[in-house]
Amino acid sequence: QVQLVESGGGLVQAGGSLRLSCAASGRTFSTYAMGWFRQAPGKEREFVAAISWSGGSKGYADSVKGRFTISRDNGKNTVYLQMNSLKPEDTAVYYCAAVRVAGDSYASRRGAYDYWGQGTQVTVSS
Repeated sequence: QVQLVESGGGLVQAGGSLRLSCAASGRTFSTYAMGWFRQAPGKEREFVAAISWSGGSKGYADSVKGRFTISRDNGKNTVYLQMNSLKPEDTAVYYCAAVRVAGDSYASRRGAYDYWGQGTQVTVSS
């Protein structure tokens, strides 16, 4: 089992940056693909970004391409989401998630993920 704890959320002005972190428990972190999702009030949880177990494959939602970067440090059992040029529409609770995927790939479908963190709030003011 994997336990995930997000941190790094907060209040930022439009155009600013934040870096989210997700720390994982256990010695098998490096075998999991990791994803970031977000959920705004009244909306469904949506895919933001994902990364394969090695970091060699990454994927992004169209809405964040060119602004957000996902990365991981398997030595620290941590996955990151660097968010630049933030917009008010990026306001949401951000969740990290873990799943084992065959090969060096990742998943973008919410239902594919087995483990979830508790979320961290990101608020972008205009």
